Amino acid sequence: MTSKYYYLVAGLPELSLEDNKLSYTVADFKTEFYPFLSPKDQQLVNLYYLKFDNANVLALLRQQEDAFDARGCYSASQLEEYIAALKEGDTLPDDLFPSYLSTFITEYFQQEAATQQQLPEDRLASLYYAYAMKCSNRFVAQWFEFNLTMNNVLVALAARKYKWDVAQCIVGDTAVCEALRNSTARDFGLSAELDYLDALMKIGDTEELVEKERKADLLRWKWMEENSCFCYFTVERLFVFLMQIEMIERWITLDKEKGNQMFRQLISTLKDQVQIPAEFR
Repeated sequence: MTSKYYYLVAGLPELSLEDNKLSYTVADFKTEFYPFLSPKDQQLVNLYYLKFDNANVLALLRQQEDAFDARGCYSASQLEEYIAALKEGDTLPDDLFPSYLSTFITEYFQQEAATQQQLPEDRLASLYYAYAMKCSNRFVAQWFEFNLTMNNVLVALAARKYKWDVAQCIVGDTAVCEALRNSTARDFGLSAELDYLDALMKIGDTEELVEKERKADLLRWKWMEENSCFCYFTVERLFVFLMQIEMIERWITLDKEKGNQMFRQLISTLKDQVQIPAEFR
């Protein structure tokens, strides 16, 4: 039986990618919404938060503990314990630690061929998407598949443009991934399969990087709205809300970073023009 969240969904604010402030953040969702979800729906939301654990696992394996992101599902001490156990050859049940992370960590220490052929980030991403796309919720599984496809198509278009090896840039093992790796057709032979391919190709033609990223997020936003329009008071609507506040939060951060970059450039220009006393540098 599908859980209904009438009170939670009814209280959600209207969101737009153009919003310049947020009532909630990704971290707030974890504390204000997550506790009210059923255990089954918490597992669905965990699929999103696991991406922070992915980054944390890589940081710990590389002994970059200062890069730890607390938004993941596991604490630093838990990850350190599981990494140590897997390094010793132990096995961990999937209900304790996701199987794809166990696979990745085991391969990392064993230096198997799969990790040697790919960057660790790409290997982990491939395992993560495969794991998420197997979830029982159709909408969530399709969301991860859409993102994998979208990212790969944009990467493949860039690889062609800059004469890189397309096959080495693709992450995942879906039929679309194989077409991107092997097809020499302009549309990779995917026009009939992907109704949003033309939109992706237009995004790929966009030269300005910030504009390209904004167009990509607008396509993601449109996909979520269209594919969840009949999901009333369900976990899918809350999942969409989480994805949307992440996008807005990221753009607000990007705007700040862009402002900081412009400020640093201004200071650099001033330094070239004026001799600034050392104590003010």
